[in-house]
Amino acid sequence: MNQNQHSGYVSIIGRPNVGKSTLMNRLIGQKVSITSSKPQTTRHAITGIYTDHYCQAIFIDTPGLHVAEHSALNRHLNKTATSSLEMADVILFMVEALKFTDDDALALKRLKYIDKPVILVVNKIDHVKDKETLFPFLSEMMSKYQFAECIPISALDEKQMKLVIKSLTHYLPEQPFLFSEDEITTASSAFLASEVLREKLTRRLNQEIPYALTVEVESFEVEPEIIRINAIVWVERESQKGIVIGKSGVTLKEASTQARQDLEKLFEKKVFLKAFVKVRQGWSDDERSLNALGYMGTEL
Repeated sequence: MNQNQHSGYVSIIGRPNVGKSTLMNRLIGQKVSITSSKPQTTRHAITGIYTDHYCQAIFIDTPGLHVAEHSALNRHLNKTATSSLEMADVILFMVEALKFTDDDALALKRLKYIDKPVILVVNKIDHVKDKETLFPFLSEMMSKYQFAECIPISALDEKQMKLVIKSLTHYLPEQPFLFSEDEITTASSAFLASEVLREKLTRRLNQEIPYALTVEVESFEVEPEIIRINAIVWVERESQKGIVIGKSGVTLKEASTQARQDLEKLFEKKVFLKAFVKVRQGWSDDERSLNALGYMGTEL
């Protein structure tokens, strides 16, 4: 162990679509959590591991906390996000510059009984034209909770990512690294494959079917020269099946091609990806279906 080596878990919490997944991907320098313009794209607590000479931060990207709990899936997302706070050593509470919504307030309320350092991360400051308007907003935010400190950032700025890491290091326990230095995530390869395909479909179908689909990897076979993946895209109604497949199969084919290209970069190997679309009636509001699809029982 190096002297002054710090290691621990960092939960990134906030409302849906505030930029948590983008932040984690940027911090670790690798895409392990999928992103989309649609809220609630992240459905699981996903870890990304950052390691340098002195610090190993195991980031937990969580589903966005939201007031509405219209389905079993919504309730699961909130539970998953909240449970990540229990194991975290440090919490990043993320808001968007000049915005504080009911969902932000809900996320902040979850911190009420948490006795851990919480760093306020104010994202998307690059979108604020008049920087003078930031100061009263930051002051107001700091009055809402006893934050350890406040870091205004743009998640696209490399220097600001280093600032976040530097700040975090002070709050992580002084202890040996918990993972090997070349690990970047605890997620399985099959899980990453399912998430990448779901991201491509979500981006293509963000108007038609933003939340009614999920992806299950049926088989993941690693051969010397290629990885062979068979995936099922589950939708809730028969009418949605045709939308996902698209005219002459073009929507599913193009999304699968984009997913395959991303996975080949991630795994550094040729990938064969075959996807099928099936219907599981009302899966997002059925706890047995959620359990079968790997959602239930995944709280940290």
